[in-house]
Amino acid sequence: MPQSERLQKVLAAAGLGSRRKCEAIIESGRVELNGKTAVLGDRVDVKQDRITVDGILLEPLEDKKYLLLNKPPGYITTLRDTRGRPTVMELIDEEERLFPVGRLDLDTRGLLIVTNDGYLAHKLMHPSHGIEKTYVVEAAGELTSGGL
Repeated sequence: MPQSERLQKVLAAAGLGSRRKCEAIIESGRVELNGKTAVLGDRVDVKQDRITVDGILLEPLEDKKYLLLNKPPGYITTLRDTRGRPTVMELIDEEERLFPVGRLDLDTRGLLIVTNDGYLAHKLMHPSHGIEKTYVVEAAGELTSGGL
């Protein structure tokens, strides 16, 4: 017999908030269970059922990993490069599948999050969530308005 759990418990365990907050998320219609809008009281088998929140697939429960990388210049922010340039993933010695959150240019240095948490990555990157980012630029020479 499959092991089923209350949906709000599964959402809370996935890091979406307290059980009460997850109940509110379900009641607001933001959760789908196997393609249908979920309702409070639904039970799920995390190994069998497909759960999405705001259209994002809830990943199977696994240990989440979060790395902060001070990306040096000369590395591109991608998993693989077809042109053979060095990638930020070459700087990380991890066996499991991780991916960078966001992008920093080839010649840019700075803080980069590398994770296996797709929900967090989406929340941080998608403009609809309004996460502000601050970039500090250091330039050689004099800045003029002529190039704008």
